[in-house]
Amino acid sequence: MIHGLREPSMVEDRFLKRLRKKAQKGLRGWPIATVAFYGPNLSQATKVAVGIVPSENAEVAELRDWKVDRGDIRSDPAVAREILVFIEEHQARSVAITDGIIGCPHQQGIDYDGEWCPVCEFWHGRDRFTGQRVH
Repeated sequence: MIHGLREPSMVEDRFLKRLRKKAQKGLRGWPIATVAFYGPNLSQATKVAVGIVPSENAEVAELRDWKVDRGDIRSDPAVAREILVFIEEHQARSVAITDGIIGCPHQQGIDYDGEWCPVCEFWHGRDRFTGQRVH
């Protein structure tokens, strides 16, 4: 689902704060929801992916992502609300969330072929977790 750019508001803060608060509680049992942000660079997230891991040593059982065409998805209260609903629907007891952006929002082999995304030049030759140059 694609959402448009929205102005920051108190509603935004409420949902985003709830999501971060869940993550700050640490490991409270299984299932665990993983929340990862992706973007064309280190300052703008245009995609968020949420996975549900049902138990220790298990693969992700449910995966959903959200994208925006403009702006930063971390500032979209509707997306934050949908993430919370998704997490609650799958009865996740723990939430792990990335501190920053961990790579390009496009998927290798799905959105493009080759080593580097042709759209997100920032990531060419960079480590997806640190953003630092690797070549």
